[in-house]
Amino acid sequence: MKISPSQRIPTHIISGFLGAGKTTLLKSLLSQKPENELWAVVINEFGQIGVDQLLLINEEGYAIKELLGGCLCCSSQLSMQLTLSRLLSDVKPHRLFIEPTGLGHPAQIIEQLTELHWQPYLEIRSPVTVIDGSKLHDSAWAQQNLYKDQLKSAQIVAISHQDLMTQSDEQALNHLKQEYYAYGQKWVTSTHGNLNLDEIEAPYRGIRRQIQPLLKIQKTLVANQEMPEIKQLPYHYIETTQGYSVAGWKFSKQWIFSFDDVLDLLCEQQDWLRIKAVFNTTQGWKSFNFNPEQFNYQSTEESIDNRIEIIYQEERDWSQFEALLLSYQQ
Repeated sequence: MKISPSQRIPTHIISGFLGAGKTTLLKSLLSQKPENELWAVVINEFGQIGVDQLLLINEEGYAIKELLGGCLCCSSQLSMQLTLSRLLSDVKPHRLFIEPTGLGHPAQIIEQLTELHWQPYLEIRSPVTVIDGSKLHDSAWAQQNLYKDQLKSAQIVAISHQDLMTQSDEQALNHLKQEYYAYGQKWVTSTHGNLNLDEIEAPYRGIRRQIQPLLKIQKTLVANQEMPEIKQLPYHYIETTQGYSVAGWKFSKQWIFSFDDVLDLLCEQQDWLRIKAVFNTTQGWKSFNFNPEQFNYQSTEESIDNRIEIIYQEERDWSQFEALLLSYQQ
């Protein structure tokens, strides 16, 4: 379906784990619509029977569409493309809200909506992730990979149910803010689901990702005038988002590294925000979890590969670090 581009539409992605309060927050945002505007909402329900649409404002000035039976980031991609195309063409909204299922991966949705095809039509604003403050004390709940993925994709983290938070929840919240400090997020409270639209109007800052061969290998290939294509280990990558960068390396699980040398190398690093690693070492598999206040390492189960990630801000040359790391392979 052909769409005629006009003024780019402010687009908000409101994600959050199951029961976090996304729909309540969305109702609050929708209530702030100026009388002369038409706003649209796309709701993704994981099941086959939609409920959220019934809970939202259903009157003139709003267009609400549901996508049922799957996740926008995977099985419902085509449905989303068609629904958005038709919505923009037929309704021509002044503002668009997208509520993925609580079991969805918003980073993949953001990636889809920032593709060249949508750039003339959509202006992605600060992605929002809603977290239930009253459940932060439950470590098993907070450590789920999907929950972490949703947090990492957010520029705004809205804390709901703060009136039900215990002291343990408050402590867990402070720890969570420290853990995700490198992502440069804005943390706000959403009292009874209320959130001012102005708080989420900032533009999406985007992610710049670079994946390349190991620096040492790359130099050899360039000298031989070969153009490498990344398909397998080992490799080095750099990802930059919201003013912070992460440098990472992956190696085959068969590589064994000197434990003492790797530990010394990590402890000697300067001006970093977070170091996480898993290595097959001369003392067995070890995991490393460093923040500026604590250097933690422990034995762990066998991993699918050796890997390390370092989060930092200042631009730097990783050649010497990589050369030393490679020299510690036994």
